[in-house]
Order: sequence, then structure tokens, then C-alpha cells
Amino acid sequence: MWSLQAIVATDLQVIPAKDLDRFIEHHLLPDTAFRTQVKQAIDIICSFLKERCFLRDRVRVSKVVKGGSSGKGTALKDRSDADLVVFLSPLISFQEQFDRRGEFIQEIRTQLEACQQERRFTVNFEVQPKFRNPRALSFTLKSHSSQAEVEFDVLPAYDVLGQVTESYRPDPDVYVRLIRECERLGKEGEFSPCFTELQRAFLKQRPAKLKSLIRLVKHWYQKCKEKLGQSLPPQYALELLTVYAWERAGRETDFITAQGFRTVLELVMNYQQLCIHWTQYYDSSHPVIGPYLRRQLQKPRYSVPTGPLPAPMDPGSALVPGK
Repeated sequence: MWSLQAIVATDLQVIPAKDLDRFIEHHLLPDTAFRTQVKQAIDIICSFLKERCFLRDRVRVSKVVKGGSSGKGTALKDRSDADLVVFLSPLISFQEQFDRRGEFIQEIRTQLEACQQERRFTVNFEVQPKFRNPRALSFTLKSHSSQAEVEFDVLPAYDVLGQVTESYRPDPDVYVRLIRECERLGKEGEFSPCFTELQRAFLKQRPAKLKSLIRLVKHWYQKCKEKLGQSLPPQYALELLTVYAWERAGRETDFITAQGFRTVLELVMNYQQLCIHWTQYYDSSHPVIGPYLRRQLQKPRYSVPTGPLPAPMDPGSALVPGK
């Protein structure tokens, strides 16, 4: 899948190793002023949704959580994405979320359009056309003065985890119910937004230097994608691979960026020997969870497991599944 030619075919080959940190700082870190404006806009939108959504029904917004690269602190300059997961109460099952998703999205659209009209923002706020993604509603926040923008996918979700603390680990029954519901519905990966807080927590508390290395790897990936114009492994797998490389090297809070980057690229070139997963949020010896995990790990390479154990950028999923 990856060749040495692909590895070096980016603008990074002309940057001296000693200048990589400076390159990240000046070219990959999001603009601080725009990031502050986006945070203010999201606070307004979240409050609006909590106060206004579903007033005529028994459904209420219990919390709104920001995920995606913005939520995890690994966003690239001018190229940020985020998930805004709207947890709804009193939904009592994954089935109910699936059945009523369209209704929820329509109500959220109505309130976002009202918010767009009623509130003033320091950034351009635009709700995207309908039906771009049946699972989500999209809107963008754009800078008035630059090309920077953040595209948000708003996803309604069943609050299966409840109050998530720093040392939180879900009850195994949560995953058992998820596995059985997904197998019954044939909808693996459908409910990953329910686990956004775990996905975010897995990266959010990592050191800033590691997040900068992840940005560098993502930048390299995007350049390769532009040049090769072909199907590549999912980007989140490379983000996880970067975390693995950092953990294997001793979890240092300060390290030489060039060495870290080289390690990740070497791992990519030897992807056939990789099969990595994390189990900090579930027990792999559980009689239901364990066998399901093993089935996921035995899937063909780059056939990425999408659930029901939480998938993208989630410490419960395999990095590169294989035998």
C-alpha cells in the first residue's frame, strides 16, 4: 500500500529536521484568534440547543460534546473538523436513537437556522444544505479575515455513558447491549457518536508535543493523498499509530520531533507486521466482548472495524486489523 516514494513525496522532504517544530508552529497550528472565536460561537450554539430544542416533546438535550480533531486538540490550521454530539434524554436504547434520528436532525436544523438569524457571531455561520449526510447535520464556521474554517457535523446520540469522569470505564453491559443491537440491526459503527467522550479523552490529555507530531503526520498524510490520488488507509489509523510510537518510546513529554516522525513512517512501511489495540475502556477477557474483539482483529487488513466497539480514534478499536 505504501511505498518509499509515497513516504518522501511531500513538501516535508525539503524541511531540515531541526526546523520541523518551527514548521508545525507556523504552518500547522490553528490560529489562536480564530480558535477563540470558534469557541465563543460553539458556546452560544450549545446553549441555544439546550434551551430551545424539543420544547414541545419530552426529549431534552442533556449535554453537547465537541469531538473530532477540534475536540481532541489535534486540528490543523485552516483545515479543521469537529463533531458536535447532541445527547438526548430520555432516550433509552440504541434502537430508539436509530428510529428517531431523522426527527432529531430536523429539529436541530430548525434551531440552528433560528440561532443563525437571532444571534450575532464573530465568524461566518452557515448551515449546510439538506441530505449531505443522513446521519448528521453539517454547518461551518468561517473566519472573516482568513481562509480558516471549521466544519461541524451535528450528530444526535443516546446518552448511554451518563456522567463521564477522568477515570471512567463503562460497565461491560454497555458494550454487550451495543454488540447485540448492532448485530441485530446490521448497523455496525452506527452508534460511535455515543462514545465521543471516550474518543476525546483518549487524546485530549496527551502532551502538547505528541499532538504536534500528530498534526505533522496528518499534514504528511494529506499531501500524500493529494499526490497519489488513490485509496489510502484511514487517517485516524495513522493518528493511533503515532500514539503507539510515542508510548513505545517511553511516553516522554519532550522528544525530538524528527525522530518521532521517522519512527511513525518506519511503522507505516512495515504495516503488515502491525496489529495494535487499546483496552483501557473495556475488559478484553469478558465472555462477550473478548470474542467480538478477536473477530474484529481477524478482519482483512485495512478493513477497519467500525463497531460496535467504538471505532474512529477510539482506544477500543484495532489500529490495523489483521491476523
